[in-house]
Amino acid sequence: MHRKKICFTLFFATSLLLASCSGSGDKGDPVTQTGSLKRVESGTGSGPNKGLLNTLFGLNEMPGDATNSNATGISVNGYLWRAALDTISFMPLAQADPFGGTILTDWYRPPETLGERFKVNVYILDSELRADGLRITVFRQRLDPNGIWLDARVSKDTGTNLENAILKRARQMRIKLQ
Repeated sequence: MHRKKICFTLFFATSLLLASCSGSGDKGDPVTQTGSLKRVESGTGSGPNKGLLNTLFGLNEMPGDATNSNATGISVNGYLWRAALDTISFMPLAQADPFGGTILTDWYRPPETLGERFKVNVYILDSELRADGLRITVFRQRLDPNGIWLDARVSKDTGTNLENAILKRARQMRIKLQ
């Protein structure tokens, strides 16, 4: 009986101690006043520092805003990124890295031509919307009679036409959002 009373008293005292630690005052910043993170839990906030998640993923800026994109660590143009994804959306994606500006597709077989397949690599090289901020590499393979895929030549116009389509789409998006 005496042992139960001691356990109950310890449990009650511990519960009371923990309850008193919770407090009901203002939570404030999770970081010191000179820190740059506000409302880390939700990724949102107000004022000049709008949250870690918003800053990391560029939600505080317009796509393609070169002045803000360097501050967040993303060094690619948002318009070029979105336009590239839109332009090659018919191809299966193998990898997409928005921080490095790399989009790699898997092999795509057009339904019109069963004996060939294509693969595209898109590299966004700049944070500004410029023609030289984009590099496209197109790969093509043909199926030989033995069922083996062999590399085939790709016309230089194919890559250039794809670049032009992406640039045109990026410009349209920029004009639409301004």
